[in-house]
This record gives sequence, C-alpha cells and structure tokens, in this order.
Amino acid sequence: MNQIKHVAIIMDGNGRWGIKQGKTRNFGHEKGIKTVEMIIKETIKKKIKFLTLFAFSTENWKRPQGERNFLFKLLEFYIKDKLDSLNKEKIKIKIIGQKIFTNKLNSLLNYAEYKTRKNKKLQINIALNYGSKNELLHAFNKLKNKKKKITIRDIKKNLFTKNTPDPELLIRTGNTKRLSNFLLWQIAYSEIFFEKKLWPDFTAHDYNKILSKFRKTKRNFGNI
Repeated sequence: MNQIKHVAIIMDGNGRWGIKQGKTRNFGHEKGIKTVEMIIKETIKKKIKFLTLFAFSTENWKRPQGERNFLFKLLEFYIKDKLDSLNKEKIKIKIIGQKIFTNKLNSLLNYAEYKTRKNKKLQINIALNYGSKNELLHAFNKLKNKKKKITIRDIKKNLFTKNTPDPELLIRTGNTKRLSNFLLWQIAYSEIFFEKKLWPDFTAHDYNKILSKFRKTKRNFGNI
C-alpha cells in the first residue's frame, strides 16, 4: 500500500458551478469553501501531513476585477473567521507564491503564517499568485550568482515548497485535463487524478475513493 504524505489539489469549477445553479460565479466560489473545509477534515482523518490547494494563479489576474476582489475578500474573511480554530487544530498555514496583494491582505497572510508556524498536525500550502514557471524563475534567480554547478537539491531548496515533500498525488476537479502551471517541478512523479465533478460537488466519498485507488496503484519511478 502506497503511503501518502502530500496531496495537491487544483480546485476547479467553482465559477461554472455558480452559473450552473442559475446564480453567479462568486456564489460558486463561496460554496467551494465548504468543500475546502471537508477536504481539510478528511485529510486530517487520514493522517496526511501536507495539503496544497491551488487558490489563485498568476494567470487568474486576467479575470474581471470584481471577481478577483470577491476572491480576495472571501479569503480574508475565511482567515479571520477560521484562524483560531485552525491553530487549535494544530494546522500550519503556508503561502506559496508571491504576495503582491493589498497591505491589509498581505499582513493577514503573514500573521496567519506566523501564528501557526509551530503546528505539525497538517501543513496547508495555499497557492496564491502562484505559477510554477515563476517559481522556477525565482529559484534560478536566487542561484544564478553562486559560483558552482547547480544541482537538483539546490533548486528544491529555493522553491516556494522547500522543506515540503513532493506530492504523491495531484487531484484536479472540473472535468479539465491540464496542469495549469501548477507544481510542474514537484509533480514529476505524482499520480494524477482528473475528476469530472465541479469543485463544490466534490464529496468526502470522492476524495476517499481517490486516496484508496492511489494506495493500490503500482508506482515504478522509471523501473518495471
């Protein structure tokens, strides 16, 4: 049985779900928070130590300003409302990506990271303003002035996910089969599961079914 230390998820389909309900894309984003809360609970139950959630990509800045502002307000509200309970649950919050938001949101994100920094039950990496190509560029720029041959280890130490094991599996909801510039370095040998359901419709049963299937998957890593 394969052990799972780290699950990464592309939470796709919130906006489409809202429209499908005859409401707004923002309604879908709001509903998607419930799925996030369920995933956190199930991940803790399974004793998985790392969970990375793709919340806002470097490409998402192309979305309408109203939708972007709603997403940031939703994140701000969630952190303010849930930070104490997350901390009591011994959950560590880490932001991966570059914080170029408002001073208020940046300060809140920094505070959440600081307050939960010693927690060890589960580390949640929230990918915000994250793009894998930017992450690799960031790592190379940090290394370019060092007068030595760059190794794989050097690059890993300069990624946003340093000190975090690579995901054993990646889940993408929303019936879209692409990686969308997410953790391209880290998922080199991850098992990838594409789920047809939109994110707000994704259930604990769906999640556990994927975890169970992964545990039984034969993983070769180039071997036979």
